[in-house]
Amino acid sequence: MEYSFSDIEKWNEKIEKKVKEYGLECYPQEFEIIGFNEMIGYEAYVGMPSRYPHWSFGKSYEKSKTLYSLNLTGLPYEMVINSDPCLAYLMKDNTLLLQILTMAHVYGHNDFFRNNRLFKEGTNAKYTLEMFNLDAKIIRNYIDDPSIGYSEVERILDAGHAIRYQSKRTVGVKELTNNEIKENILKDYERKKENRDILDPYEEISLPDLDKIPLEPVDDLMGFIINYGQLQEWQKTILRIVKRETEYFIPQIETKIMNEGWASYTHYNILKQLELPQELHLEFLKRHNDVIAPAIGGLNPYYVGFKVFEDIEKRYGKEKIFEVREIERDSSFLRRYLTKELCEELNLFQYNQRTFDVVIEEISDETGWKTIRDTLSYTAGMGNIPYIRVVDLNKKNYTLTLENVFDGRPLELSYAKETLKYVQELWGHDVRLITKSSDKQEVILTCNQEKKIIVS
Repeated sequence: MEYSFSDIEKWNEKIEKKVKEYGLECYPQEFEIIGFNEMIGYEAYVGMPSRYPHWSFGKSYEKSKTLYSLNLTGLPYEMVINSDPCLAYLMKDNTLLLQILTMAHVYGHNDFFRNNRLFKEGTNAKYTLEMFNLDAKIIRNYIDDPSIGYSEVERILDAGHAIRYQSKRTVGVKELTNNEIKENILKDYERKKENRDILDPYEEISLPDLDKIPLEPVDDLMGFIINYGQLQEWQKTILRIVKRETEYFIPQIETKIMNEGWASYTHYNILKQLELPQELHLEFLKRHNDVIAPAIGGLNPYYVGFKVFEDIEKRYGKEKIFEVREIERDSSFLRRYLTKELCEELNLFQYNQRTFDVVIEEISDETGWKTIRDTLSYTAGMGNIPYIRVVDLNKKNYTLTLENVFDGRPLELSYAKETLKYVQELWGHDVRLITKSSDKQEVILTCNQEKKIIVS
């Protein structure tokens, strides 16, 4: 069915009316209709109209373009930016029904961005576009500076990208100052002394080193390098840019299942109320089923999120789904609301890749469903990224010691070694990483100033 721009405007007005009736609270919404080449470009730059140059974005663009040209992958129907006003791109090749569905889907994302606590506490939508635009200008100025140049900027960006997710992992939690940490350590020391007869009269209690750096393990490796490293100011600025842009995306990583599930559940309920013509209604049913189709051998976040929200509303009512979309992240969302019945309906099972075959370890039966739920919960979002903390800075030789918080999943050592080289590139001195093997034996990787890795 052919349609005009005015047709899209008319349907958008109808959708906006239903969005308000449904109870969504959105930022002002702006749509831009673009072609597939532009969509590939925006996809490479995660939707931002302006972003600093780096080879990884070009690589992403060429990969997507090649796969699309060979018909090995499709393109997203839309792309939405967490900004105020909310900016979304629609593919001009979409059918009219697809435009209607994706616009309703966008309003679901818009509402989620505005109301979920991770976005409210971790991002500032009002200044999103300005932030990325300013960051791009700063980086380009460094590239154009004869005393710095592209190769030096690229070197710092490469290292920053390698460790960008080793930043603070919990949104909305107040960080203690050094003085507050010292006060807590002293209080704990005094408490142990007062209660030593009750706890262990033979335990030797000594005053901790209050000059130790850091006083307690720090999970913000990027921030630690910026604060304690011996980098030039322009290098620190580049790392700050990588860090704050990464922090902008962390809420999206932490809520992928919820966000897509909420948007899918929104478009489904909105379109049911739009009184679509029969020819559009039939396409709606097919397109919606395509969006939430189960993924063979994997998880479709649209499908899982949709089914969980649908189940929550059936069991607790509409008010509850709005509460859940506001306060949860994927980890808690799955842990609290993925039931045994849903695991069975979604046909979830847990498998493990062995040397020569794949072994199914759990199925959604009376006991296995809990293991599946818990595995999904603790591997969701940032839980799927290795947790590395700074535990010590040797003041004499400036050796930096890191610790991999072991959760039963050993690091892929080939990746760990290469990443450690990037940490050393930024730190400038020896860097040690303490981790564990699959049999829980301690492994220490040391990267020296010649970029050689020593395993002990």
